[in-house]
Amino acid sequence: MSHTDAILSVVDKHLNPDRFREQHWEGSFTDYLELVAKEPRIARDAFRRIYDMIMHFGSERYTWMREELIRYRFFDDPIDNGTDAIFGLDRALMNLVDFFKSASYQYGTERRILLLHGPVGSSKSTIARLLKKGIEYYSRMDEGALYTFSWNVPDDSGKVITYPCPMHEEPLKLIPLDARREVLAKLNEELDERSQIRVDGALDPFCRRMFEELLIKYEGDWRKVMDHITIRRLTLSEKDRVGIGTFQPKDEKNQDSTELTGDINYRKIAEYGSDSDPRAFNFDGELNIANRGMIEFIEVLKLDVAFLYDLLGASQEHVIKPKKFAQTHIDEVIVGHTNEPEYKKLQSNELMEAFRDRTIKIDVPYNIRLDDEIAIYEKDFNKERIRGIHIAPHTIEMAAIWAVLTRLDEPKKAGLTLMQKLKLYNGKNIPNFTEDSVRELRDESPREGLQGISPRYIQDKLSNALVNDHAIQQKCINPFMVMNELESGLAHHSLLTDEELKAKYRELLGLVREEYEDVLKSEVQRAISADEDAIARLCSNYIENVRAYTQHEKVRNKYTGKDEEPDERLMRSIEEKIDIPESRKDDFRQEIMNYIGALSLDGKKFEYHTNARLHKALELKLFEDQRDTIKLKNVVSGVVDDETQAKIDVVKQRLIKYFGYNETSATDVLNYVASIFARGDTKTEE
Repeated sequence: MSHTDAILSVVDKHLNPDRFREQHWEGSFTDYLELVAKEPRIARDAFRRIYDMIMHFGSERYTWMREELIRYRFFDDPIDNGTDAIFGLDRALMNLVDFFKSASYQYGTERRILLLHGPVGSSKSTIARLLKKGIEYYSRMDEGALYTFSWNVPDDSGKVITYPCPMHEEPLKLIPLDARREVLAKLNEELDERSQIRVDGALDPFCRRMFEELLIKYEGDWRKVMDHITIRRLTLSEKDRVGIGTFQPKDEKNQDSTELTGDINYRKIAEYGSDSDPRAFNFDGELNIANRGMIEFIEVLKLDVAFLYDLLGASQEHVIKPKKFAQTHIDEVIVGHTNEPEYKKLQSNELMEAFRDRTIKIDVPYNIRLDDEIAIYEKDFNKERIRGIHIAPHTIEMAAIWAVLTRLDEPKKAGLTLMQKLKLYNGKNIPNFTEDSVRELRDESPREGLQGISPRYIQDKLSNALVNDHAIQQKCINPFMVMNELESGLAHHSLLTDEELKAKYRELLGLVREEYEDVLKSEVQRAISADEDAIARLCSNYIENVRAYTQHEKVRNKYTGKDEEPDERLMRSIEEKIDIPESRKDDFRQEIMNYIGALSLDGKKFEYHTNARLHKALELKLFEDQRDTIKLKNVVSGVVDDETQAKIDVVKQRLIKYFGYNETSATDVLNYVASIFARGDTKTEE
């Protein structure tokens, strides 16, 4: 196969003629009735269709901090390989899905505007974009099929002209209202409550006019009118303005209600003789074209009051009022989003009480769980997307830590720092704090996540760091470079005007730098002590002495062959590394021997890495013993002999192999940690 044929075959695979024919099915009204009888869901309303679309992709339940949550896979954006994936907002998304579920049962929320509320950059637009993308995709699937109709009417010369229904109406609306009730009763006889077909309202003015003229022509013979109808499959499309609308506020002078409900077609007035003839009207406002699907109102509360009044009827009664025509029924989901300042204005405006009453607000906060925040940035800043520049380990993590810290309230519990609170929220165990403690922390700070630094700011500063001259030259960025960008950007942050808040955020960057130093010291320490043979020998020596101590026996010296007392100095030098006090040493040593005995009963052999606390203590002890032989402090001066350099190179390779550094970033880390020790700061933590 030639290269050209291979390319064409890819196109063929995505443009399957059989699939195309299915999506462009046409038939008679009778054919459609048979389809509905066989598969009632094709006549469902917009709310139920969106709920079914979300559930189509499945969900999974999980427990976090003793709270049962549901993760809906649709919000991972399986349609577009995660391009618009949403991380960490499962509570908000559960509320969103509950809204659609309730509306699908017609429990009242179908008569409300869905208002996504939250700080800038909290994924409100992404949620709306995902919903639009989802129903467009779903309408192309068999499970999401829906239908509309066209009129085939001869003109004066006898030529048949096709007029598509301008608002993509449900074909069952062609059944007159009185008869429709009985038809639906028959179709719903064997269906459960949620599966039942509900078709409300009359046809739009254009279709109503066509219907009435044909009914007069055929002297009330409805079946003959239906001979002029072609039912066709409807594929929703935002770009084609079919079933998906978007409305954005503009200058008041350049925007009027006709953008929502359509306008007169002045060229056709001469043809039809009146501006109140629906055939001389363009039913192409955003609320018209969004019928059967959804409409997104960007920054909805910035709309002029006149537009908000249009939304009252559209939500509560499901009707709109095109100019010169009667109220027209619509079937669509209205989704708006707004930020905190605009919502506060709404709350304080008594004139907007009716609008507030018709909205269901869903808070969309920032992440306060670190792993979810990291996932946002790793989606865009990863090895696959960022080629040619190495992102040093913890670069994204440290930026994310700072972002989350700005969103948290200072803990009221004594002895708990803000950094510890962040780690608790992220699932890390901290002594004296349980899952119930974490829930209490969350309950005492209900506004956490509705304030702080936006992910967009972090993304912008990561981008700045990547195109920095130094980064391009070194082909590497590290956390310090990004933290410098974060700090320098605060002075010009467009949404931050409070100098005290800026000062607080700078202090939080200081906490992040301290955290990063601790992480670096820990990794260098582990790289230095990553000699598994040396750890195994140290462990064997320790266990031998502990066994002798607990059994009140002596230890045979390998070199002299004499029996000696257990080496108390060795045992304490290891135990002190994990803060085992003198008063607890006997208990700890007995615990270790009991643990070894339990493993032996199960036929398992004790190894140092099976006990996390002992493993940590052994690493710290080995690091302390080897640090002086490597002469890490001398790295700063650059005066290093060949033997020491060889040891440093081994440590550097371990940083690269086990911790994800490259040559440049590993060298930088070693130099930085060496400078810390040169200052006399010998604190080492994990």
